Amino acid sequence: MRRTIFNEDHELYRRAVREFIAKEIAPHHAAWEEAGMVSREAWLAAGAGGHLCHSVPEDYGGAGVNDFRFPVVLMEEMADALASGPGFAVHSEMVVPYIQEHGNEEQKQRWLPGCVTGELIGAVAMSEPGTGSDLSGIKTAAVRDAAGYMLNGAKTFISNGQLADLVLVVARTGEDPHRGLSLLVVERGMEGFDRGRNLDKIGMKAQDTSELFFNDVRVPAANLLGEEGFGFFYLMSGLERERLAIAVGAVAAARKAFEEALSYAKERHAFGRAIGRFQNTRFTLAEMATKLEIAQVFIDRCIEELIAGRLTPDVAAMAKWWATELQLEVIDRGLQLHGGYGYMMEYSIARMYVDSRAQTIYGGTTEIMKDLIGRGLGL
Repeated sequence: MRRTIFNEDHELYRRAVREFIAKEIAPHHAAWEEAGMVSREAWLAAGAGGHLCHSVPEDYGGAGVNDFRFPVVLMEEMADALASGPGFAVHSEMVVPYIQEHGNEEQKQRWLPGCVTGELIGAVAMSEPGTGSDLSGIKTAAVRDAAGYMLNGAKTFISNGQLADLVLVVARTGEDPHRGLSLLVVERGMEGFDRGRNLDKIGMKAQDTSELFFNDVRVPAANLLGEEGFGFFYLMSGLERERLAIAVGAVAAARKAFEEALSYAKERHAFGRAIGRFQNTRFTLAEMATKLEIAQVFIDRCIEELIAGRLTPDVAAMAKWWATELQLEVIDRGLQLHGGYGYMMEYSIARMYVDSRAQTIYGGTTEIMKDLIGRGLGL
């Protein structure tokens, strides 16, 4: 089905993104997987090409294009290119919006221009060794004094953790499970801020994912984002965009897997004919194609709702869990159709298989998404 959410400007941008990926991403991705992180040059190239922080106003060096469809184009093309390494979406769609929405004028002037150019890379530090989706269990603490905050604690599973210059740290500043959380911006080079291991994941090898440690880190009061005690509510207000961004990438990756499986089914022969001619293969591909069309229509509607300011937390949760679970299903069935070759890393479907597994975990697990939807039903 023809998608109707994009106009000519979006399609022109899509061509520019494809050129950027072909030149700056695809030739280097294998090397980044070996290194365990993306080069800073790639970030600078993304900034120079206008592919970071689309919505940042011109006053802070951005394009001022407050249209979520442009980052959607970037996320879709990155997924199609199997470019799981660059954490552009984390930076542009999760970190920077918090600074835009809750930062004061001095903070915006200090940080946003570098975020747009790729000179400053952002990360959000929520998860802790003993705390996953339950933010009320956060132990990292920031004690206020006359000079600012003394920050102590540890975070883990932090995307962009090794490269980050700005880390939005969720820290406990009070006893209340929700009103006791604040957002502090920890900057590269602050004494006591240490990065642990670049974690060895089963997939997404080029994406740096780290442990972070804060040992008596002196954070100036000027680095408090928004008001003290409002961190939980700020995070909740940004989750619709974050979860929809994950869902957008999930459907795009699932479509790529379907295309790989369809192509293989037409080319691979067994028992004297293409495997696509067997009824089971046709049925499998027919089911995949149908579910993808349904998912795309739903995600496109969610994009429209987000742009209009109407996307609700429960619908965003629906998008996140449905799209990511569909991604796993389509990739798994596509790998099965490849037979033994699907288990070989030289085939794209194998890379997609290991890269996709985290999708139903980060940004809130499938189980958490279902619980949120249930609460939205009054249960």
